[in-house]
Amino acid sequence: MKIYNTLSRQKEEFIPVEAGKVKMYNCGPTVYNYFHIGNARNLVVFDVIRRYFQFRGYEVSYAQNITDIDDKIIAQSITEGIPTDEVTRKYITAFLEDLDKLDVNPPDYQPRATQYISQMINFIRALEEKGYAYEAEGDVYFAVEKFAAYGKLSGKKLVDLKVGARVEENEQKRYPFDFTLWKKAKPGEPKWQSPWGEGRPGWHTECVVMSRDLLGETFDIHGGGNDLVFPHHENEIAQGEAYCGHPTVNYWLHNGFLNIEGEKMSKSAGNFFIARDVLQKYPAEAIRYFFLSKHYRSPIDFNEEIIQQSLAAVKTLYSALKDVDYLNQQDLPEYSEAQQKLKEQFLDVMDDDFNTARAIALLFEAGKEARNKDNSEEDRLRFARLLVELGSVLGFFRNLAEKLSAGEDISGKTASLIELLLTYRQDFKKEKNWQWADKIRNDLKELGINLKDTPQGTEWGIDENAKV
Repeated sequence: MKIYNTLSRQKEEFIPVEAGKVKMYNCGPTVYNYFHIGNARNLVVFDVIRRYFQFRGYEVSYAQNITDIDDKIIAQSITEGIPTDEVTRKYITAFLEDLDKLDVNPPDYQPRATQYISQMINFIRALEEKGYAYEAEGDVYFAVEKFAAYGKLSGKKLVDLKVGARVEENEQKRYPFDFTLWKKAKPGEPKWQSPWGEGRPGWHTECVVMSRDLLGETFDIHGGGNDLVFPHHENEIAQGEAYCGHPTVNYWLHNGFLNIEGEKMSKSAGNFFIARDVLQKYPAEAIRYFFLSKHYRSPIDFNEEIIQQSLAAVKTLYSALKDVDYLNQQDLPEYSEAQQKLKEQFLDVMDDDFNTARAIALLFEAGKEARNKDNSEEDRLRFARLLVELGSVLGFFRNLAEKLSAGEDISGKTASLIELLLTYRQDFKKEKNWQWADKIRNDLKELGINLKDTPQGTEWGIDENAKV
């Protein structure tokens, strides 16, 4: 297995710290509001990475924190006129609900920052004793110039950095990019007693302390979105290595941005969609398909047309299971060579830095063979079984029996007729008879059947909003 390590900027063979085990940490939400659909991409991506490691036979320890003390939380408490603990309780509950709606399995550990205040204080004191931290009027800062390797994750060099949008001028700092480890409390803010007076920990310190406690001094994978590479993860590395004198994480993984018309989706920019609003309109599998149809490191553009296409694609997968009456099959046959070969291909593409886009193409190949009437009944069932096994690795087919028994979206015979029309359309395209190829597409659309041409073939699905 090879995975792309942001630290080395290349794919590396995955070698766990402990054979047969994977320890991974992913930066979780700051609970001051509902999370947006861009945050959902990270949650789905690392859910799939975890699922795949488990599918490969690894024992996985997965931690994802919840930041429940932060400037944004304090600001939200003022806006809503409620205490900070009510703000965090409200949005933690919402986060867990939406996590379940996305079909994301809960992590093994979900620590909250406020549960680790004493450990954070001890950690900061140790950095101070080692000469990496200093106190100034109740605030404590990390001295980045003391850490020679600062910038190795992001590629940024201190000599090139200038005070910018994410670094405020502060006369208390010895150097502009020194970052806060402990914040002196302002009137009315949540606070804890410390050697430097009343205050609270800085965001960059929280993840270092929690991950060390749960996963050990050196663990395998640390994940997050691209926006966390600098300064958050850079600052985590500086603190962790300054504390113990060696690397604390072996592989740093970062997912690409979710964009709106080419611009990064963010709450600060105001161009975002709340995940729970999208989940009210579309099932989780359509959203998961949308995320996983691109490689996790690639940027991806969000619009409702693409979600509609994703929904149609998911229904195509379900139609294959309905076509073989999967729900009523008792003893599914063991795989033959054809299914084993397809499964090996799936493992190969997922072993190549979790290439879910190519993995999804293989799901469609399994579904196509399950619908293929030229195959024997046993072979069609084998491919259907493979479709469910591999699809489950990507988080599809949750509550499968319930969904298949909920009612037919389209009959098996109708599905076969559609496949036949697609075969004719493909023949017309080879003959460059675009008039008839387009006519088949348009006529199917009139009937509420949408087509999507892909490098792997034509996918089809039902348009629920079609008036037929």
